[in-house]
Amino acid sequence: MTTAGSARAAAIEAVRHEVSELHAELVRYNLVAWTAGNVSGRVPGAGLFIIKPSGVDYDEIAPDTMILCDLDGNVVEGDLSPSSDTAAHAYVYRAMPEVGGVVHTHSPYASAWAARGEPVPCVLTAMADEFGGEIPIGPFALIGSDDIGKGIVATLRGSRSPAVLMRNHGVFTIGRTARAAVKAAVMCEDVARTVHLTRQLGDPQPIARADVDRLYDRYQNVYGQR
Repeated sequence: MTTAGSARAAAIEAVRHEVSELHAELVRYNLVAWTAGNVSGRVPGAGLFIIKPSGVDYDEIAPDTMILCDLDGNVVEGDLSPSSDTAAHAYVYRAMPEVGGVVHTHSPYASAWAARGEPVPCVLTAMADEFGGEIPIGPFALIGSDDIGKGIVATLRGSRSPAVLMRNHGVFTIGRTARAAVKAAVMCEDVARTVHLTRQLGDPQPIARADVDRLYDRYQNVYGQR
């Protein structure tokens, strides 16, 4: 195998392990039920991505069950059928080259907002930090084609949010890495729950746009270890 071929194989193997392990985070944070939900990760520089197989129990997910696809959603390597959301993930990767990971969940509180067709308003500093504003609503689209991907891209291109609530469906998140996309899915459910609870007490108080901007800039560029 050539040096370039070895590097490509190593990159695929690294993403295969990362994506496999990240599915455990969906279970850990109660974002999925049964076999629903999926994580995918782009293979850097290869025009490929790794995604979960369709309908496989989370306990059976392992690096060797992950499916390697090209950016048209065609299976390149793998013995199982890929996720039913593969076309949507592929469209996002084609349209948004900066995206390195995509996640889909049916987490209950966020999906409840999606069922209402209502964005989650930015009334928490944690929302300003992570999402830079509200969590937007995307259009209704049927599963199986790239229509969901088109809706994700059309909605998120005009938003700082890494999460979109697809109407009557659930959550899709994007990130520079697959791990970042999983984090966005965790945070999306967390704030959707808190804002729902707030509404039971009364009207949530909005945060001024200028303050949202300052919070977002601090969190994205200052917070944490560099």
